Amino acid sequence: MQTGSFQWMKSLNKSTILNMVRLHGPISRAEIAKLTKLTPPTVTNIVSELLQDGLIVESNLGESTGGRKPIMLRINASRFYVIGIYAREGRLDAAVAHLDGKMIHQCARELPTKVDQTDFLESLKALANEALALAQADGQPVLGIGVGMHGLVNPLQGESVFAPHLHLKHVPIKAVLEEACQLPVEVENDVRAMALAESWFGQGREHANFITVHIGSGIGAGIVLDNELYHGVSFAAGEIGHTTIDVNGPLCRCGNVGCLEALAAEPALVTRARAAIEAGRASLLSEMVQGELTRLTEEHLYMAINQGDELAKEIFADAGQSLGIGLANLINTFNPLRIIINGSLTRAGAYLIEPLLDTVQKRTLDASADHLSIVVSDLGKQAALIGAYTLALRKIFAPSA
Repeated sequence: MQTGSFQWMKSLNKSTILNMVRLHGPISRAEIAKLTKLTPPTVTNIVSELLQDGLIVESNLGESTGGRKPIMLRINASRFYVIGIYAREGRLDAAVAHLDGKMIHQCARELPTKVDQTDFLESLKALANEALALAQADGQPVLGIGVGMHGLVNPLQGESVFAPHLHLKHVPIKAVLEEACQLPVEVENDVRAMALAESWFGQGREHANFITVHIGSGIGAGIVLDNELYHGVSFAAGEIGHTTIDVNGPLCRCGNVGCLEALAAEPALVTRARAAIEAGRASLLSEMVQGELTRLTEEHLYMAINQGDELAKEIFADAGQSLGIGLANLINTFNPLRIIINGSLTRAGAYLIEPLLDTVQKRTLDASADHLSIVVSDLGKQAALIGAYTLALRKIFAPSA
């Protein structure tokens, strides 16, 4: 038996019981023992510690099975806070949440167009301290911080390996924030954090195998296999945006040609709209920017499609078809029970989703599509932020993950 293994086992049992109360509370001590296969004395001792720590509380009495009514236990959700931070190009967002995932406070900080590592970390520390101040004003202790960061992330080291939109490499987020805030910090890729949010609070709760696909200024996937996030050997799993859809397609910013991101991400759609108008295509888009096509943005595309613009409809339909090919490849490879789509491109609604679903139906194997459902996330714009503080919650309730 390795040194410290008793304490490790006790800590694991403590988290197991805590998570059981989170998932099934109100729940009795006897039911916890039955579900966890732990002995009643072990459960009683650990429950006493959790009550003393304030992490759980005794609730109402349960139904009697012949003897005294059992005392029920539930998470003391409002006693503690966790903090989540979502880091991406141009902006940092933070949220303070209860242990049940309920968001209590939010704050944000803008990032300059060009930011170096020092400026980024200073902004990150400032926002974390602002969130901590909000928690302290409520008199609530904070148990941990989670950071969802775009790009390639090493969650074991808590390092942003490469953030392409910010042009940053090897950013020691975990080390810097833990020193600044004196709290445990978890760091993960933003789309994988979104998948974790879906697993705990969204449309992945009932599924052990599902994939979250974020479609916006970039395209990425968070893959959950047997209730665990799949990272890949070098933490690069899920880069669906850089799978090849058209070998003769446009140049992607990764240097390849015909990537899904180069065909269906928002910047690609804006580029296509400009080119079509310059070639003589009539569109409301030209009127919106008074012919100054350099001013054209993705917001104009959403406005145009809501007004029935034919060019906008065509662009989103083609994007849906490309996304459908990408999703079909994922489905044929991983055979998930569910695909959950989120991100700003979903604002196009049926103009995007219908051609996407039609393409998936045509290009997936029957066996791969059996029992599959494709849904749009109901977490909305908050998915990444919810995922960020869920990283901290997972460390508390399920650290073995």
